[in-house]
Amino acid sequence: MINCLLVDDEQHAIDVLMHYIGQTPYLHLVKATTSPIEGLQVMNTEKIDLVFLDIQMPEMSGMDFARTIMGKSKIIFTTAYNEFAADGYDLEVVDYLLKPVSLPRFLKAVQRALNLITSSVAVSPKEEHLDDDYIFIKTEFKGKMVKINLKDIDYVEGMKNYVAIYHTGQKTMALLNMKDMEERLPKKYFMRVHRSFIVSVSNITAVEGNLIRLKNAKESIMLGETYKPGFYEIMKAKLME
Repeated sequence: MINCLLVDDEQHAIDVLMHYIGQTPYLHLVKATTSPIEGLQVMNTEKIDLVFLDIQMPEMSGMDFARTIMGKSKIIFTTAYNEFAADGYDLEVVDYLLKPVSLPRFLKAVQRALNLITSSVAVSPKEEHLDDDYIFIKTEFKGKMVKINLKDIDYVEGMKNYVAIYHTGQKTMALLNMKDMEERLPKKYFMRVHRSFIVSVSNITAVEGNLIRLKNAKESIMLGETYKPGFYEIMKAKLME
């Protein structure tokens, strides 16, 4: 399933693309918005694979939006003006759709996006064992980096523009967002359980209703409603009845 974000300042254009996305089985619309600023906020909190992006918008141009998120998601530009096509391809976008967008042309573009996204997953390197893996984090102090072994991470907490990484009794602040951390941490060992929390699965000691208790955490972690189905699906595999 490809998670999509739709950003266009014209509601009519949004309605058309929402209809097309709804007819495409492998597309899931996470958010549709007329505000590119809100779109950027969604990029920081959700896993977005593909962005349908208008170019001429009052708050921020689609070109500037694309440069801001460069590399985080695939982009398909949608616009009524074909003179921007060259700039769009310079940004390595997947495709460039001229309005009014027809369904066949839309499907051709998203098929291209699907091929690119699935091929990138296929060639991605295998996850390393936690004992061998680590990350370097740029801290809130300029020029300082901290090495953190993944096996030492207890949980991660989102704090606006920062994340707090709790490890070996320490708390390291990093200028990252939760989406960055979720993508970097191996899903076999770490799970997002709330908009603001990622936990180490091996450190879970108990689940009490909507509260998750961790071995090295003083406070319980809240299990968010959005993340419950995935969490209990993983827990079910280990459940003895």
